Amino acid sequence: MKKILILSILAALTMSGALCKTTSKEITEATKPVQLVYWRVFDDSDAFTDLIAEYNKVHPNVNITYRKLRYDEFEKKLLEAMAEDRGPDIFSIHNTWVRGYQSKLLSLPESISLPYRTIQGTIKKDVVWEMQNKKSLSLRDLKTQFIDQVYDDVVLPEANEKGTANKIYGLPLSVDTLVLFYNKELLNAAGIPEPAKDWQTLQEQVKKLTKQNTEGDIITSGIAMGAANNVDRAMDILSVLMMQNGTKMANDGGAATFNVLPEELQGRTSPPGIEALTFYTDFASPQKEVYSWNETMPNSLDAFIQGKAAYMLSYSYNLPIIRARAPKLNFGVAKIPQISGNKEINYANYWVETVSKKTIHPNEAWDFIQFIANTQNVEKYLTKTKKPTALRSLVQKQSEDIDLYPFVSQLLTAKSWYKGKNATAAEDAMKQMITEVIRGTYTIPEAINLGVQKVNQTL
Repeated sequence: MKKILILSILAALTMSGALCKTTSKEITEATKPVQLVYWRVFDDSDAFTDLIAEYNKVHPNVNITYRKLRYDEFEKKLLEAMAEDRGPDIFSIHNTWVRGYQSKLLSLPESISLPYRTIQGTIKKDVVWEMQNKKSLSLRDLKTQFIDQVYDDVVLPEANEKGTANKIYGLPLSVDTLVLFYNKELLNAAGIPEPAKDWQTLQEQVKKLTKQNTEGDIITSGIAMGAANNVDRAMDILSVLMMQNGTKMANDGGAATFNVLPEELQGRTSPPGIEALTFYTDFASPQKEVYSWNETMPNSLDAFIQGKAAYMLSYSYNLPIIRARAPKLNFGVAKIPQISGNKEINYANYWVETVSKKTIHPNEAWDFIQFIANTQNVEKYLTKTKKPTALRSLVQKQSEDIDLYPFVSQLLTAKSWYKGKNATAAEDAMKQMITEVIRGTYTIPEAINLGVQKVNQTL
């Protein structure tokens, strides 16, 4: 009876968790406190509060410090901090920066081994740590789960002892696309029932929408487009026009080729890039029927908010800005116009979460990125920030959102292009190209050739 009683007590103690497993040396070492620093732009810390709390349920030893920086200071501060070995473990970079930053980034390992905290016991809950080795997102997973452009941007060749292998250098939480914002009241007043679906129709509408005074000054612009310095994301607008028209923006080696006539278009009288640049700058040429913009106009976003522009091309991040600054503005959002008869091409613009090569916690850093980027968790982020998804599985669901529909409906055909190791310099070169054309400094062929040369200097 005594033996039975002792065995019963031992069983009860084991079930209650009073008898704990001996913690291994590996577990003790692996569960030491870990400090991760995370730098981003645009999103406030509350966009990640719930995700960090959820991650800490299984990894309570990982403390994540989030910091938001202004866009205009972000890259400078990031590079300075990395040079002084005080940079963040995790940080965001624009999708066009990935190749330029490759030497500073740590690629995603094939698998990650980390301790996970689990709760065991029925009567008395006990905390038990277990080491788990999990496979990381594979190249195949990336290609099937994310929209096509993501693979092209974040997968780069990496040298190893066997030669080179393609590796993943970052994961996005969302992908934005360029769309057409329109002022409903201005379109109604001009007798235009719906926004243009193709560029030819848009040209005809702009003629009706643009209003000038007796001195020739533009009072109301049909579309905020044609110049460079006062048009938000002028380079993106010109880029999508070029791509829709059949331009090959860069060759396989990454060199800019948007001044060249592609082989598959032989027989056309001029390169499609020249035609696109002509089309774009016509809106800022007083000699053209579609003249609706010039360099003296206000910033394109300001003009749209003030009701001085009927159309504007922009991204989803401007939705809350417009509503906050002009709550009574009656506006809508539509898909970007296409070229009739050509295949649909849209423009992708997004940021990628990456891991610094200098981090001392690579497993935890990459594990957290994969955690926040998976379907279940990233949906919480997207709901809070009202941003379009990067995942194929969420496209249909987000299409039901009246605000997000125009953006997500373009994701599967959204493209971007590599702009060299200094994307900012490449953007400046393209903006200068536009300015030189509208000021008459160079002819369009001369300006586009110079633009290509300057972009290629950043390689």
